[in-house]
Parts: sequence; structure tokens; C-alpha cells
Amino acid sequence: TPARPHAGRSLRGQIRIAQPVATLDLDSERVLVRQSELALATLPGVKWPEQLPSLFRARLQESFQNAGLARYIGGGGAVADYELDLDIRSFELDAQRSEVHVDVVAKIVSVASGRVAAVEIFSARTPVSSTDGPSVVAALDKTSANVMTKIVAFVARSI
Repeated sequence: TPARPHAGRSLRGQIRIAQPVATLDLDSERVLVRQSELALATLPGVKWPEQLPSLFRARLQESFQNAGLARYIGGGGAVADYELDLDIRSFELDAQRSEVHVDVVAKIVSVASGRVAAVEIFSARTPVSSTDGPSVVAALDKTSANVMTKIVAFVARSI
């Protein structure tokens, strides 16, 4: 679900959110389980409604809308002053630690010059009491909303 950040101040420019990039294992509909440093699996019987990068982008756009910043957010083809580039580095259950982990790099790039205006890494972890599908998905939902709230605040203070 999208985050519900507090209303942000008006942005000084239009921003568009680019399609997030992710490794092949994350660029799927499956929920990842990190069993060890080198071993990945998927959570049986659980799927996202669409590819994770597309889903994350859609929910982040909704999070900006929930913060009252909808008029400053353009779609992929919109004319914008800045582009928000996202790299989803982790979005998984860490079975060894019994927690979910979301790690996203956000970069604000000037469309006119191509220069990076700001970059920050957002990482959050949430313990899980059970590794069943509903518990893991609920924890990932809570953790990603936390990260999205931080990304909205980052953009609001950077532009």
C-alpha cells in the first residue's frame, strides 16, 4: 500500500518518477527469501500483483499524492525539471534474522543538465513473528511504506 506521509511543502519544480531498476531476482512478481548470504528462494504461494519495480513506483506516486504533492509529480513521459531515479537493492525476507529488509537508492537528477542534485540510500528492517505469506507481506508493506515516507521527505527537502 502507499505511504501516508504528512503534507509536504510545495516543490520548486516538477518531478517525474522513473521506472525503478532492480536485479533480475527482484524484478519479478515473487517474494524473495534470503536463506543465507548466497542462497535466495521465493516464498511459496505468494506473488505481488505485478512486477515489483512497477508496483513500487505506482505506490510511491500514490505516496506523493497522499502528501499533497500530486500537482508536482508527472508520469514517465511528462515534462519535468527533475527525475527521481530509484534502484531497489533489497526487498526480501531475511530468514536467518527473521526480519524483512527494504533497501532503495533514490537519486534526483536534473533533466536539463543530467547532473545529480541529490542522492540518498533508504534502508529499513522490520522483525517478523512468522515466515508465513501473510505475515511476511504485511511486514514488507509496513517497511516499504516507511521507506516511501522517507523518500517523499527527501524529495521535498531537496527540490
